[in-house]
Amino acid sequence: MILVNLSIYPAAGKPIGDGFIQIEDGRIKAVGSRADLPRTGEETVDCKGKRAYPGFVDPHCHLGMWEDSLGFEGDDGNEMTDPSTPHLRGIDAINVLDRGFSEALEAGVTTVMTGPGSANPLAGQFCAVKTYGRCIDDMVVRAPAAMKFAFGENPKSVYNEKNQTPITRMATAAIIREQLYKAKRYIEDLQKAGEDEDADEPEFDLKCEALIPLLRGEIPAQMHAHRADDIFTAVRIAKEFGFSYTIVHGTQGHEVADLLAARQVPVIAGPVIGSRSKPELRALDLAGAGKLAAAGVRTAICTDHPEVPIGMLALSAGLCHQNGMDYDAALRAITITAAGLCGIANRVGSLEAGKDADILLYSGDPLALGAKPDAVLVNGVLVRGSF
Repeated sequence: MILVNLSIYPAAGKPIGDGFIQIEDGRIKAVGSRADLPRTGEETVDCKGKRAYPGFVDPHCHLGMWEDSLGFEGDDGNEMTDPSTPHLRGIDAINVLDRGFSEALEAGVTTVMTGPGSANPLAGQFCAVKTYGRCIDDMVVRAPAAMKFAFGENPKSVYNEKNQTPITRMATAAIIREQLYKAKRYIEDLQKAGEDEDADEPEFDLKCEALIPLLRGEIPAQMHAHRADDIFTAVRIAKEFGFSYTIVHGTQGHEVADLLAARQVPVIAGPVIGSRSKPELRALDLAGAGKLAAAGVRTAICTDHPEVPIGMLALSAGLCHQNGMDYDAALRAITITAAGLCGIANRVGSLEAGKDADILLYSGDPLALGAKPDAVLVNGVLVRGSF
């Protein structure tokens, strides 16, 4: 199938005024100017001058972990019985039949990074999944895709109520360090056992096993931190153990944007819509993401669903643009930059040959208030709307 008669905004590269997108086996085979349209005899679809964008990527949310309109029965986001739970896998708790997945598609969100919440300093494993499907195993882009850590107010408040550690920021950092050092030693012992037939393998440890991909550089960390001091604690620990990471939320980050840029600290900003409902949100500012990006910080935007409904991802980017963020940076913040910070830019985030055919067609500006896609394609299949 070849989509023709459309303006293409690929998110990576310059827009194409009158272009085509060739789709084969669920992937983009070619993108270009209509003058270069291949003569293949394939089915062509006239898109009637619409605009084509890559499917939106929410780089941090909890879609399917907290089900819509349900209380305890649908609450699977936080295992608040142990502050160190790196072995928990978000994929084992996601309900893809929750209405949030349908609402994501209606709003053009075709890929999400979803997983555990921020009650525990070591929260567990995130996964990247498509939002179209009925079985999570068929929707996976990458799993595990990141290890989630949490700093600041959330772990403190959860365990203070239990009169259990951590109730200070020091204890939160110490719990994280202790588990990481255990995993590091576990890896060393495994290596010794593999090299020396007289050395015994360490006793199997599921928590340490879960941290191996992070410490070997196979996946990044997503590090929940709002306040500037918590951000720098997260950076300090990541540097100490040598793993890649992204700061999630970074609410006060715009006040230290120059320092973050100098340290090459990437930030997933958001949720940008909401109230200053707790002390560490005092610096919440719709101009924050734009200030980060302008300072040279790689900046993506998330909803943190269900904190902000998943359908408001593009609206969030639009509000950031209205409050000073460069338009292209705002669009990239929910497409190619978001995908890059999640380690899945080889699959999604832009309209390029070889990538998944996740395509949105709009009649106007996707970041405008009330904008909805006319058509949504996931893996080359029309799943919402019409051409």
